[in-house]
This record gives sequence, structure tokens and C-alpha cells, in this order.
Amino acid sequence: MITKKYRDMLAQKSAIRELFDYGRARAAEVGADNVFDYSLGNPSVPVPRAFNEALARLALSGRDIEVHGYSPSMGIPAVREAIAASLKRRFVLDYRAEHIFLTTGAAGALAHALRAVAAPGSEVVTVAPYFPEYGPYVAGAGCTLRVVPAQTADFQIDLAAMEAALSPKTAAVLLNSPNNPSGAIYSMETLVRLADMLEVKQREFGHAIYLISDEPYREILFAGQECPSPARFYANTLTCYSFSKSLSLAGERVGYLAVAEQVAEHDRLLAAIAGANRALGYINVSSMFQLVAAECVGKTADLSIYEANRDYLYRSLTELGYQCVRPDGAFYLFLKTPEGWHRRAMECDLLLVPGEEFSCPGYARLAYCVPMERLERAMPKFAALAEEFGLKK
Repeated sequence: MITKKYRDMLAQKSAIRELFDYGRARAAEVGADNVFDYSLGNPSVPVPRAFNEALARLALSGRDIEVHGYSPSMGIPAVREAIAASLKRRFVLDYRAEHIFLTTGAAGALAHALRAVAAPGSEVVTVAPYFPEYGPYVAGAGCTLRVVPAQTADFQIDLAAMEAALSPKTAAVLLNSPNNPSGAIYSMETLVRLADMLEVKQREFGHAIYLISDEPYREILFAGQECPSPARFYANTLTCYSFSKSLSLAGERVGYLAVAEQVAEHDRLLAAIAGANRALGYINVSSMFQLVAAECVGKTADLSIYEANRDYLYRSLTELGYQCVRPDGAFYLFLKTPEGWHRRAMECDLLLVPGEEFSCPGYARLAYCVPMERLERAMPKFAALAEEFGLKK
């Protein structure tokens, strides 16, 4: 019998993927140069030269069993050691190799983390706007997602609303900073206050509340910004990371889950993560890409390109009358949009993801991980829509 749960999940289609597919079909009709698709956060800058050099060297090394064979289920020990050493240097936390679990991207890390800390029937709390796939991830673990409404003035966390969302059924809080779709970075003050709140609630409810920190955009920071790690302020933090954005490796699917020894029930938690790995069925990350990623820990692609795109877009669109919070990281702009704007934008072959997908109606996400000329050529269309909707006062 076909499983109804997953049929129903498929019926709730991803607007991001639907827009991307629509853009491809539309490009075949009118030409790719005439469709301005900003729907998908697909990294657009070249991978670092060091990555390609390491890849070529390993492919020709003659170490075929090591490079192409199975790795240990937790990941290759030397790779885990390299990642732990990097985290320890950067965040001054006592990470060791045994605290690192290699996963198929940050999505794999989230899947493992949720199944390890959130029993079926429990609740996971997140903050709008949020990556829409959190819904299926949490549902797949048999849990309920509770959403804290967006604080649209600055897209920090509404801490009063967060406190109201927490309950004895709360197993975890799921955060993403820099945030997709707003580009906001949760401040140190916000994270410290949240940590204090969670400590109080843990004592009140009599059980651990884990903070799952989803950090694939951690390296994409603008104008000297820093991205504080929640693990610095809250002991029960599980950190999920991916090399997809920092090294432009979205297709290679290499990430990790970091669980420091300070986390409650650390040993049992690691055993649960290993068990989740068996249950989910994707046992190993590619050995080759683990080894190459380890050689590139601490390196990034040329991420300054995204900052240049951010600067151009923010200046140009606000001059036209559009409103948005200036993003401090990631590669998204979250535009405030009047009713009917998104439909008209699609008619003009401007493809942005509606804010409803992120539980934040009245906005639209623009992924600016594209060549600058794609932004410049689209600006007359944005200008025409601004005039049509009377945005410039």
C-alpha cells in the first residue's frame, strides 16, 4: 500500500522548486536572457582553485580504495579531526573529532539532529521567516512545527513570542543565521537572551531543550559582520553545517553535525545520531568529497561577489521605493511587496518566491546569487512595477 503520509507531503509542493521549473520552461519559450529567475539559492561563484586542485590530485593518487570506498559511518577520522580543529580555533569551544558527524549536506545534519533529539509527538519551534523545508523535515521526524511570528522591523527573534511558543512538549528550537530568506544575523544580545530563556524553561519543564543551529550561510557575511555561534551561549546546541554555500558545492552534498561534549546526554545523543543514520539509509558521504573538503576547511569561494550584488540591489531597489531590511549575510533580499505584486512580477518574467512560503506574507525573496548583469538588466522591470504599484512616495 502506498504511504499516504508521503503522498500528502508531495502534494504540498515547494514553491521554490516549482518556480525554478517554471523558469526553465519559460526560458525555453522566450529565451533564457528574457527570464529573470531569482527563485533558487544555487551558489553562482566558482569553487576555490584549491578545491579543484585537491580533487584532481586525489583522483589521480592511486589511492582508489581510500578515495572511492566506503568511509566509517561517522565520517573519515582525519576529516572529522580537521573540522573539529577548525571549530575549536574559530569558536573557542572544545570540539574533538568524536564530536563531528559527516552528513549529506546541512539537510542531512538536520534530519539526523531532529530524529535524535525530538521524539515523535513532540514539538519543534522555529522563527519566521524560515526555510520552508523545515516543515517536511520536522513532519518526517513525527513532530509538530510551531512557528514564532516574524519581527519584521529587523527580523531578530521576538523573544516574548518565543517564550509563549515554548511548552513542556518542546524538544528543540530550530534557528537559521544568517537567515534564509531575510539575510538577517541574530545578534549576540538576541542569542544570549534566548539562551537565558531556554535555561529557565529547561528547569521549569524538567527536560533538555536542544537548540539546532542551521548554519550553511555562516561564511557569507558583509561589511565586517560577525555571525555569533549559538553554541557559545547555550550548552545544548547542535550545529548543522554545509560546504554547499561557502565552497559553492551545492551538488556534492557534504556537511556535518557538531555535538560538543557540553551537550546534555552527549554519549546517548551520539548513539541516537548514529542510529538515525542507519534508519535514514544514506550511510556515507562520498569519501572523495570528504577528503577534498577537509583540505579546504577554512577556505571559501570568492564570496565578495555576493556583497557587491547586495549593495547594488539594495541601493537600486530602495531608490525605486521598495522596502526591505538590509541583509547582513547569505545571498537573499526579502522585499516588502503590495498585494498583487508577485502575480504581476511573474507576468513580467521576474521570478521571486512569495513570502507565504516562509510564513511571512507580504514579502518576496530574491536570490541574488546570479551574475551582476542579470540584476542590472532586470532593473527596468522592477522600476515599471514600482511605478505601477505607486511605491515611490
